[in-house]
Amino acid sequence: MLSAESAAVVRATLPAVAGALDEITTRFYGAMFRDRPELLDGMFNRGNQASGAQRRALAGSIAGFATALLDDPDARPDTLLDRIAHKHAAVGVTDDQYTIVHKYLFGAIAEVLGDAVTPQVAAAWDEVYWLMADALIGREARLYQDAAVEPGKVWRQWTVVERRTETPDTVSFLLTPVDGDPAPQARAGQYVSVRVRMADGVHQLRQYSLSSDPGDDLRRITVKRVTGTSDEPDGEVSNLLHEQVREGDELTLSAPFGDVFLDDPDDTTDPVVLVSAGIGCTPVTGILAHLAATGSPRPVLVLHADRSPAEHALRTETRELVGQLPGARAVFWYEQPGAEEPDARPGLMDIDGIALPEDATVFLCGPLPFMQEVRGQLLRAGIPARRVRYEVFGPDLWLPGPAA
Repeated sequence: MLSAESAAVVRATLPAVAGALDEITTRFYGAMFRDRPELLDGMFNRGNQASGAQRRALAGSIAGFATALLDDPDARPDTLLDRIAHKHAAVGVTDDQYTIVHKYLFGAIAEVLGDAVTPQVAAAWDEVYWLMADALIGREARLYQDAAVEPGKVWRQWTVVERRTETPDTVSFLLTPVDGDPAPQARAGQYVSVRVRMADGVHQLRQYSLSSDPGDDLRRITVKRVTGTSDEPDGEVSNLLHEQVREGDELTLSAPFGDVFLDDPDDTTDPVVLVSAGIGCTPVTGILAHLAATGSPRPVLVLHADRSPAEHALRTETRELVGQLPGARAVFWYEQPGAEEPDARPGLMDIDGIALPEDATVFLCGPLPFMQEVRGQLLRAGIPARRVRYEVFGPDLWLPGPAA
């Protein structure tokens, strides 16, 4: 993969490049959006730009890919590449855009590092970039082919046939294709991008997990309103969906993507553990609905943490689906317990004492600090790292290495 000459240069310069990546990516996005403002219209989420999340995710992916190449020059970090490829396909990235990114990224590297970027250094990092880009281009081409769409043309109109309030800050939308054709194939646990036009005319998008059985022609997304903080703005897409979208309206959705999904062969009886917090319950509910619809005999353990039963979106449905599966059970934790769930545990999730099934595949979804903490608990409980699969909402700021 990475040539020996380039590997030596990258190894020597990685600390300097990694240490400057925050400034490099800041300059990169600033220059690219200055010259190519159309990329902010329906490609990049402005909230992630304003918070710095997208910048940090790009920096992490570059450093993570380079480190993986140095650790094993003859292999590629497939987990990292697959996750990025699915995110890219869900927003319609095309191969020509990698040339645009290359131009502005390497211009920013030269600006920040100055004379340290010798022709030899530039050539070595150019090799790293195109190894990563070519791998992603190939993966994304296969994803588009599997989704039966042309590269980048992932969008389709859907009609809202039902809007249902789940909690004070969470609402579900049941959707059907406007054209009347069958819904595209999806796997339980995957997500779609929702693309909306904001008041200033700029399109913004956000990914939402399918929270219903993906085997049905009706699809459902469940959206939590994102309220801003002193460091981050309100969620533009979630607030528009809450405030403006009603039954009969149309939404623009991408084809389904996502590398974290239920591998569900007909003959398997391998156990599944579904771990979530907050709105991370949405892919869990989609997986449960699929298992129930197919009459799966797989043992299922559902673990969920939330602030209170009233704020636990899809709580009643989760209980009903667990009841339909003969080998399923659920344990809930609430920081503010309520009478609705008398058997729930108080406080934050603590799996100490929970009987985890052997050889289980674990799906993990929720806020980043929650996932980091619970993943550690799972590893200490003896669950192999390779069996813990996780989904991140928004840019992936947590990129564990191949052995993590």
